[in-house]
Amino acid sequence: MTTTAPVVVVGIDIGTTSAKAGAFDADGRETGSTEIAYPLTAPRPGWAVQEPGVVVDAVVAATRQALAAARAAGLDVAGLSCSTAMHSLIGLGDDDAPLTDIVTWADQRAAPQAERLRRERPELHGATGTPLHPMAPLTKLVWFREEEPARRARAARWVGVKELIVHRLTGAWLTDHSTASGTGLLALGTLEYHDDALAVAGVRREQLPDVAPSKHIMSLSADGAKALGCPPDLPLVLGAGDGPLANLGVGATRPGVAACSIGTSGALRLMVEKPVVDRKGRVFCYALTEDRWVVGGAINNGGVVLRWIRDALTPELGADDDPETELMNLAAQAPPGSDRLVMLPYLLSERAPHWSTLPRGAYVGLTRGHRREHLVRAAIEGVCQQMALVLASLRDAGNAVDEIRATGGFARSALWRQMLCDTLGQPVGFPDGHQGSGFGAALLGMEALGAIGSFDRAAELIALDEVREPDPGAAETYKKMLPVFDGLYDALAPAFAQLRDL
Repeated sequence: MTTTAPVVVVGIDIGTTSAKAGAFDADGRETGSTEIAYPLTAPRPGWAVQEPGVVVDAVVAATRQALAAARAAGLDVAGLSCSTAMHSLIGLGDDDAPLTDIVTWADQRAAPQAERLRRERPELHGATGTPLHPMAPLTKLVWFREEEPARRARAARWVGVKELIVHRLTGAWLTDHSTASGTGLLALGTLEYHDDALAVAGVRREQLPDVAPSKHIMSLSADGAKALGCPPDLPLVLGAGDGPLANLGVGATRPGVAACSIGTSGALRLMVEKPVVDRKGRVFCYALTEDRWVVGGAINNGGVVLRWIRDALTPELGADDDPETELMNLAAQAPPGSDRLVMLPYLLSERAPHWSTLPRGAYVGLTRGHRREHLVRAAIEGVCQQMALVLASLRDAGNAVDEIRATGGFARSALWRQMLCDTLGQPVGFPDGHQGSGFGAALLGMEALGAIGSFDRAAELIALDEVREPDPGAAETYKKMLPVFDGLYDALAPAFAQLRDL
């Protein structure tokens, strides 16, 4: 009697600080997960860059190791599929050698250009779905035109990190609809490059990679197959951006089901069947496929706020085996609302819903009665309140949000889980396991390769470990405080501007 080896797809997750690869089967089981880290450096204040060769080598090595592990486990690898961190930009010369570092989404150098475009060309957000923010390649290209014109003049091609990997493995300069929709250069309605955006950026179509559907299947080059140690006929599915694929990874694919993640940063995203941006320009809209889109908002300040609190206010906890648990125990000593103390958690400025580099962190409402436990709790509440603003923006764009699924490092804390649930004012489900963009990429690859009928199967695969209900008293407190929290941004904006200009 013969048995058939289980069929898997290797999901490649090109992240901000590491490359991950793992083989997933259609039931969500993972084999041979590999992660290789690489540095994110700041050669100047506000910059956040990487060395292209280091990132490409790490992605290739992680994928090679995952493929070897899958073969060693006797699995039948049907193909590869890519997820990528969005919004990166690299300039290449005539010989396709990098002229610049990888300028990542976290790079803030184009803040002046972004603020100017927000004032002068706000319609570009609605046309492309990408906020006019320093993260966007559109604003980065304007920065290069204005600040480094000589280097810009030498650039024959502008690509992102995803395109570097695809070129290394296939020899083609090609990007997917999803990744391209996060550049600020692609028209939402047509999924073609947007003429006005190209004119503002000062680039020509031929300087950008061609665009193809996210389920487009490619062939490895001989060199690519050799680098991965795999047969040359192994197909590569082009894949998509990490945000849209993260929704797949937690099963948030049905209408009305939102995915919330809080790690170092955070995001709240909803899958929809047609592109939409709210009238105030507070949400992004990125493609997944030609008929599926993800709307939502990302925040800069998630777990990074907790780490700042630990270092700045409770340094003695750094010697503990589990300082985060001790911080949460401290926060639990303060009541919901922290006795009317509000923290704006803008330690790294902020993205959604204001999309501005202007704001700074602030405590508002301090009295003699407040203690460290209030300061700690107010900081965590501030992160949750920022997520509540993103949720309100989603609804303001005309979207129903009936279910929320949340993942990320914050979910290790029962208090933080409850605080998020109370602040959002509705039940929150926490999926069993921590599958993310890599699993989403694998599911997309399985559909493209015919291994599953539809990636909507993701909703069936992801079981919920827990569903939390909001505490009525705490939820009412946060509901009353949200307008105060929201209004503080506008109230303090002049002070933020003065601090910036000092």
